[in-house]
Amino acid sequence: MGVAGFTNTWQLLGIVNFFEPGKEMAQKITGIFAPIPTPFVNEEIAYDKLKENLAWWGSTDLAGVVVMGSNGEFVYLSEREKEELIGFVRENFNPKKKVIAGTGFESTRETIRLTKRAAELGADAALIVTPHYYKGSMTNEALKKYYFDVADASPIPVLLYNMPNNTGLNMPARLVIELSSHPNIAGIKDSSGNIVQISEIIAGVRPDFAVFAGSASFLLTSLMMGAVGGTLATANILPNQCVAVQRLFEAGRLEEARQLQLKLLPINAAVTSRWGVAGLKAAMDLLGHFGGEPRRPTLPLKDQEREELKRLLAEFGAI
Repeated sequence: MGVAGFTNTWQLLGIVNFFEPGKEMAQKITGIFAPIPTPFVNEEIAYDKLKENLAWWGSTDLAGVVVMGSNGEFVYLSEREKEELIGFVRENFNPKKKVIAGTGFESTRETIRLTKRAAELGADAALIVTPHYYKGSMTNEALKKYYFDVADASPIPVLLYNMPNNTGLNMPARLVIELSSHPNIAGIKDSSGNIVQISEIIAGVRPDFAVFAGSASFLLTSLMMGAVGGTLATANILPNQCVAVQRLFEAGRLEEARQLQLKLLPINAAVTSRWGVAGLKAAMDLLGHFGGEPRRPTLPLKDQEREELKRLLAEFGAI
């Protein structure tokens, strides 16, 4: 998987083609995606605010968005809300950009149902987190059958989602390599932060399998090893800056890419490991968009934390 394959003009513009099941992909899924937060007012989805946010994200250099990822608080949403969100985002987002929907459930049956529904609602691909409640039973064999069964039934490409910090379950490289043999499993978002594991995945998967960094904190490192983009919480608030890391890298301007990557680290930590979804939503508010409060039981930022976040954004130059 060489760097040269990532540097054509269309990829730099974030224009990519998704393959159809059973057919070879002409191009990989590439670029920077924002896993968007779900805005709430009095704990109800604020679709008017979401529409405004989507208009902004759609005007940026992002390749697309992920609806109902971890930042979307998908575990707090009802099945009805999930379907409504997918349809609303696709209808109100830039039609030239991609929409990936998080469709993972604990059971294979429900994952297949929502994945098919997401396809009907216009999603371009499905991001599917590992089932994890019965961790002791989620062997490599069980996960392989789960993903193969879902991919067999899915009318859209499937992306694996490895999020061990939230699930408590890590997908080892050898499992991902086996899963990449399925023609309808198109790639992975790996949020483990384990660059050795990510490198081993890249070395072992089929050539058209797309590996995405799951955090802006290791975006450049992943790109250097052969990743084709990122699905990044920070891309919600600094979309063009995150895209710039990839474009600078692809243009061979490595020192500029490195400096920008380093500059992003404090902001990325603030909206991920430090304050999580509450921090991301507060940052949206501080930047003049709409974040709002998380749905309970997650707590919003305290005043002191919000002031610290404001200082970090000011130091970056975002406000």
